[in-house]
Amino acid sequence: MVALLALFGVASCAMPALKRLPGNAMFYVAAAVSAAAAIWTATLAPTVLHGGAWELQIPWLPMLGLDLNFRIDALSWVLAMIVTAIGALVLIYCASYFDRDEPGLGRFAGILLGFAGVMFGLVTADNIYLMFVFWEGTSILSYLLIGHYTGRRASRAAAMQALLVTTFGGLAMLVGLVIVHSISGSANFSEIIGAGIPTSGLLITALMLILLGAMTKSALVPFHFWLPGAMAAPTPVSAYLHAASMVKAGIYLVLRLLPEFGDVPGFREVLIVAGVWTMLVGGWRSLRQFDLKLILAYGTVSQLGFMTAIAGFGGRDAGLAALAMVIGHALFKAALFLSVGIIDHRTGTRDIRKLSGLGRQAPVLATIATIAAASMAGIPPLWGFVAKEGVFSAFISAFEHGDAWGLVALIGTAMGSILTFAYTARFVHGAFAKKPGVEEVEHTKEHADELIAPGLLVVATIVFPFIASGIDQLLAAYADTMPAIDPAHPYHLAIWHGFEPALGISAITILIGLALFYFRAPIAKLQARVPDIIESSRGYWLALRVTDAVAARITASTQRGSLPMYLATTFVVFIGVVIGAFAFRGMGDPDLTIAWSWPQIAILIVIVIAAFATTRSAKRFQGVILVGITGYAQAAIFAISGAPDLATTQALIETLSLIVFVLVLRRLPARHAKLQNNIRPWVRWAIGFGVAFAIAAVVLISMGARVATPDGTSFAELALEGGHGSNIVNVTLVDIRGWDTMGELSVLIAAATGVASLVYLNARGSKHQQTTSLAPRGGFFRRPDRTTIRESIVASAKRRNRAIPRELRERDSKGAQGRSDHNVWLLAGHSLAPEHRSIVVEVVVRLLFHAMIIVSLFLLFSGHNDPGGGFAGGVVAALALAARYMAGGRHELNEAVRVDAGTLLGVGMILAAGSALVPMFFGHAPLTSFWVDQEVEWVGHVIFVTSTIFDIGVYLIVIGLAVDVLRSLGSELDIQAEEQRSGRLRVSEEVLDEAEVRGHIETAKPVTKQMQVLPKREGKEPK
Repeated sequence: MVALLALFGVASCAMPALKRLPGNAMFYVAAAVSAAAAIWTATLAPTVLHGGAWELQIPWLPMLGLDLNFRIDALSWVLAMIVTAIGALVLIYCASYFDRDEPGLGRFAGILLGFAGVMFGLVTADNIYLMFVFWEGTSILSYLLIGHYTGRRASRAAAMQALLVTTFGGLAMLVGLVIVHSISGSANFSEIIGAGIPTSGLLITALMLILLGAMTKSALVPFHFWLPGAMAAPTPVSAYLHAASMVKAGIYLVLRLLPEFGDVPGFREVLIVAGVWTMLVGGWRSLRQFDLKLILAYGTVSQLGFMTAIAGFGGRDAGLAALAMVIGHALFKAALFLSVGIIDHRTGTRDIRKLSGLGRQAPVLATIATIAAASMAGIPPLWGFVAKEGVFSAFISAFEHGDAWGLVALIGTAMGSILTFAYTARFVHGAFAKKPGVEEVEHTKEHADELIAPGLLVVATIVFPFIASGIDQLLAAYADTMPAIDPAHPYHLAIWHGFEPALGISAITILIGLALFYFRAPIAKLQARVPDIIESSRGYWLALRVTDAVAARITASTQRGSLPMYLATTFVVFIGVVIGAFAFRGMGDPDLTIAWSWPQIAILIVIVIAAFATTRSAKRFQGVILVGITGYAQAAIFAISGAPDLATTQALIETLSLIVFVLVLRRLPARHAKLQNNIRPWVRWAIGFGVAFAIAAVVLISMGARVATPDGTSFAELALEGGHGSNIVNVTLVDIRGWDTMGELSVLIAAATGVASLVYLNARGSKHQQTTSLAPRGGFFRRPDRTTIRESIVASAKRRNRAIPRELRERDSKGAQGRSDHNVWLLAGHSLAPEHRSIVVEVVVRLLFHAMIIVSLFLLFSGHNDPGGGFAGGVVAALALAARYMAGGRHELNEAVRVDAGTLLGVGMILAAGSALVPMFFGHAPLTSFWVDQEVEWVGHVIFVTSTIFDIGVYLIVIGLAVDVLRSLGSELDIQAEEQRSGRLRVSEEVLDEAEVRGHIETAKPVTKQMQVLPKREGKEPK
């Protein structure tokens, strides 16, 4: 199972690269992956036939109920076969459906294959949270597939609509799953089903939330509108997602929960009413469509309602019929959508008002589509007829045994079946019949490869009724988990049950449906007169508009641009919450014993003085230094309290933070601005003291009120035995609480990306900074002289592949040679203006840089047992790079780090995540550590722990973050400042061209004096 899911993932990512294969061979590769999953699933049939189940359990976070548990029983097996087998056929169909030059075809193939893998995981997952992850994955991937045609507004809108609706239902379902988990005490379907959970109001609420997710995913009224809109997707997407797989997820979830919760009040009633209503609405709307895909789309909505009604009805016979209908719908509806794709390709239209005579020109296609449509209409001897007979028989049997809901479901689904036959006849007639007054369409020759997939699906539709007994045995393995209405005479699937009420009802629905089609003209006029009083799509767009209006109003009312007001509001709310908690819950009787020492008191006094001085500082730089004092003082408290790791990290971070603040302060005024503020000073002081006392009270009371032994007391033992390290802090970060660290790393990367996106004008990294510009080369706002202008002209000539003026050629060559022979302490020291250089700083940085890098590596590799670690080592390396930048400017930083910051961040995250996930492939829990601890000849005692790889990832991420900050808040701001100050000094390209043509520099000379560029006037010299 794990190998198959991994294969789906790897192959999906490889599809864009496989697009280079001849033709559309990548689709055949993708189909082979899905077919491999189908073959493996098929090998489990003997186990499933005998009522057994295949199981796989991989512990992950068992205390939270998060385990990678998979289970394949009869229900999962049927859905898994539908997903994988039909997925393979659809992928084969795609090879002939798409032209090779289709934009984004590699991406499409990868996403479609990835969707098949996610859907395969959804129907086989036993853990409810794992199932939910796959559930939301289908929503995201369907969004990408529906919006495949990115240039079409309709595709983008339909994709967003489907994503919002299904995600809304998914989030509601998650709440319900959490409640069920808390009530049942298990997060596995196999343990929840059959647990005998007592009915309660909380359970009913949870089930209604879960059903909300199922209804949105399976497009039931009033959430049905997203499915017809999704027809903007390519036809293979419609055939797979909206006929065979994704929309079945809601039906699958209902069938999965039915054995345990079928008798819970409201469960079956909601499903029967919603299903019947959806069946009628979908059928009614389908009769009004002229687009073949929309006829099938609303027909799919109707069929989903039909399956929901029978699935939610409950009981052994209904469960058997529901699963049979799921199979039948997947077969005939996928075949019909694929047939529509062929019609669209070969005729250029899907409008039934323009299609005429296609049946004669494409007899094979017409035969395939007609047989599939007949199965949808429930005409014998096809599988759709067998399944529908089972549905009617289950309802009739329930009503005969006193269940009034059986009569309701029977009448509702019979009426829906009438509409089903009518829109089926409308589809077949509209697509293939010759219509008087309509010119026959021009149909190109049929290709056999296009007909393979729909043809095989139709063959299955024909063959399955004749092997119904074998299929019945398989489906009964699931149906028998529910009570039978008549245990002595359980229903079984068969092509012929004799003359019985169900057969009579089927005949009546066919006759009335045929009459509806025959009188389609007057019925269409009647439909036109019926107003759309309730239109779900209008409600969707109205909800979006209301949400936008309310959000805009709230934003305008609360986000007024006053940072002091924002902070004051946040702090006042915090104080109020703390006071309210103490007032209503009481403070208890905590042990408020405080241990202290004179050194701690002295340091605390320093912190208090620095904090008060910060509030009174008039200059920004002074305030930053004072804030830094509080940080260093905190590091001192850590040091004297026996926490060298924390002290070292705090001091390093404080130093790096000061550098970052200084980089930003260069672009700000030296003094704080005097702003008029509505918050009076005494109010500010009151809020400040209130927050301080509130935090102190919370910390003291929570620490003193502890009633259980803290987990931290066992960290020393866990670090040594589980992580093979004696540095508790480092082992905690990379092993015991590794997932917390993983989340923090993700936050760091997100923060770095945010800073970069706000600061960079062009591409991220050093590429933009190394671009030659006409800005003064001296940097740091040095006024340009003639040499600068000469170099600018030479650079422009080289960049534009033009001849360098003769007068400048020799000078440029000498200048370059002179610079290469000039020895400097730092590689980019010559790029700074003389007044901004410090030979002392350059020498010190040159001497200390390599030592600091070695120290950082020492901290990295020794941190598992001694003070240090990847974080501390990364900060030391970051400080070394910061020193290079401060001494030599941005060019020196680029010489020191020639790798893009994004690469460092990405590689670091891959190492960290990889070291966490690799143990899973060997049957261990994520983040499991392994180590080598032995004597090696000629080397000595060698200890290596795999969590060191995680630490290396942390090390690279910290360095990448520092490089990103230095390049964004440092180098990029330098460039922008230079461009702003030298914008008036820049020589326009026209002036440079003029100077190059004339072969002298005097034309550009006035520019350095005027500090501006004037446009070239007609017939006059440039000024």
